[in-house]
Amino acid sequence: MERLRPGDVQLLDIESASSPMHLATVEIFEPPEEGFDYRRLVSLVGDRLAFVPRYRQRLAAVPGGLARPVWVDDDDFDLTYHVRQSAVPRPGSMEQVQELVARIITRPLDRTRPLWEMYLIEGLSDGRVAILSKSHQTLVDGVSTIDLGQVILDNDTVVRDRVPDEWTPRTEPSPLSILGGAAYERLRHPGETVAGVGARALAAANPLARPLSGLLGGRRTGPESPLQATLSQQRRFATLRTDLDDYRKVRRFHGGTVNDVVLATVTGGLRSWLMTRAESVQSSRQIRAMVPMSVQDVDLEPTSLGSQVTGHLLNLPIGEASPVVRLHQVSYALKAHKDTGKAVSALRLIGVGGFAPTTFHALGARVAAISENRGFSLVVTNVPGPQFPLYASGARMLESYPVQPLLPGHALAIGVTSYDGGVHYGLTADRDAIPDVDVIGQCLGEALAELVDTTTESRIRAPRGWTPRA
Repeated sequence: MERLRPGDVQLLDIESASSPMHLATVEIFEPPEEGFDYRRLVSLVGDRLAFVPRYRQRLAAVPGGLARPVWVDDDDFDLTYHVRQSAVPRPGSMEQVQELVARIITRPLDRTRPLWEMYLIEGLSDGRVAILSKSHQTLVDGVSTIDLGQVILDNDTVVRDRVPDEWTPRTEPSPLSILGGAAYERLRHPGETVAGVGARALAAANPLARPLSGLLGGRRTGPESPLQATLSQQRRFATLRTDLDDYRKVRRFHGGTVNDVVLATVTGGLRSWLMTRAESVQSSRQIRAMVPMSVQDVDLEPTSLGSQVTGHLLNLPIGEASPVVRLHQVSYALKAHKDTGKAVSALRLIGVGGFAPTTFHALGARVAAISENRGFSLVVTNVPGPQFPLYASGARMLESYPVQPLLPGHALAIGVTSYDGGVHYGLTADRDAIPDVDVIGQCLGEALAELVDTTTESRIRAPRGWTPRA
């Protein structure tokens, strides 16, 4: 029996109805000539599940709460329960897809089953389809399990041989067996076991438990900014596609990295958004952000993807009026991380097998959620992906948007994925606290255009899907 890791118990402990700890990715596809339907997606996922055996396991509580829950095979596993079909009215717009995604990610995952779902969304304009994959953070640890979205994509349209898969569920251990294993582990590692058990986590793993009530976010005497709020149980989601060439143009002219330019764009976008709300953006104002970064210990060989992501706290200088100064301030703040020699280049990340951004976003969200330092109000994950097309059973992936979870008290989370010439922003927001999340997307487009305009080779073009605000 494999036991839930202490960090995963923390994720269950902080989960509530208003802060579910699952994350998602929404990807837009152009179907092949023969089409791409629900049956084809079910077949594809069924073929690749052998690569991620955790996706056929569920959590079982230890009687009496003596130890952390354990992973057991789901003896009633039903693939068609997890892979689902949905649609938007034809010809569906991206705004309709965003609204559907927001409603789907609001719903908590069923704790009595494997903690994931995948949706085929049909009805998009030009015959396109979308795939929304949704996984709990305890499922994707980068050690024994990567994200399912990483294994359903291929570099070409070549039909692969079916993966041999003779899976049959192992008999679930009896309560007495689980209890005996817990007692033995408690005797061997008493401190670790007790520290790793949370009452709420154990109750959450119980098949009879109901979703948590949402009290964990706590009461705030007064939010410091619109980014901090007592969360509702509903979400909004917005996307923005921009061109990677614009970031490279700014990097070539001003120095730094593409990641620096992305974070400077986020800073400028948030500054403009706060101004639309008549919020003060005096020169000293900053937003404390958690920016998970990929690292490699030069003295140790990495044993997993999970060992290559660490949290980095960054003050976003939203009070600075100059886009160039904002960029240099962000670049300088990140210089210490680069100077350690452990920073991983974008090219190295792109070389990780499969479409690794889905897994790295999951790991980044995990790092932020279990961070001991909660002195930040925003999480920004930025992951580079391959700059060539990828395919799911012959359907070409056009765009990929991360859907990051909201931590208790955080009204906004930003995920960024670069792929095939585009830089894709996914903005997850609390439905009540930030009803104007689409304005943030517009402000991000304007902030990037403002940076591009500072280069001598400036030729501003509006990011795809972006229109100037009235």
